Amino acid sequence: MIVVGNTILSDDIMENFFVCDLKKCKGACCVEGDLGAPLEDEEKEMVKNIFEEVKPYLSKEGLAEIEKQGVYIKDEEGDYSTPTINNRECAYAIYDEKGILKCGIEQAYLDGKIEFRKPISCHLYPIRISNYDKYDALNYDQWDICSPACSNGKSLGVPVYKFLKEPLIRKYGKDWYEALELEIEERLRHNI
Repeated sequence: MIVVGNTILSDDIMENFFVCDLKKCKGACCVEGDLGAPLEDEEKEMVKNIFEEVKPYLSKEGLAEIEKQGVYIKDEEGDYSTPTINNRECAYAIYDEKGILKCGIEQAYLDGKIEFRKPISCHLYPIRISNYDKYDALNYDQWDICSPACSNGKSLGVPVYKFLKEPLIRKYGKDWYEALELEIEERLRHNI
């Protein structure tokens, strides 16, 4: 385990490689699973506030589900997430001209319409965060649909934590990320 500030990270984020390969996976993480994108408490209000700007990017099916379920939902465990279409793809997911699922929220962000990029749970994937009273636990979520990303990352020599530099800084800050890099470099230097 790697400890940085009030976070504990699994060694997997240092030892495993990952770079998304959308040409091969087609954005499967936006459609597989049993729920939509997990939302942090502060993200619920953000999603509500940006909905009108994001709306033009969404599919008819996604819009219909959002109108029926709301811009976010509460699951049986009391957690919040984005709604889904027929318990499959995220209602905010959109298909591009190549049939690849992408995020409608992120597309609005990339087009300069909003300042919120996308839920941090999506931006940080394949890292999943478990929040505890005194610390966050960051674990690498190994999923067979991401095997093309693992192969791609390995061929490029990009470990998980480097692939996720931007979202890790978004979540924990630049100083935290620099401390993570130093800790990992020290471990690698001493084969820990």
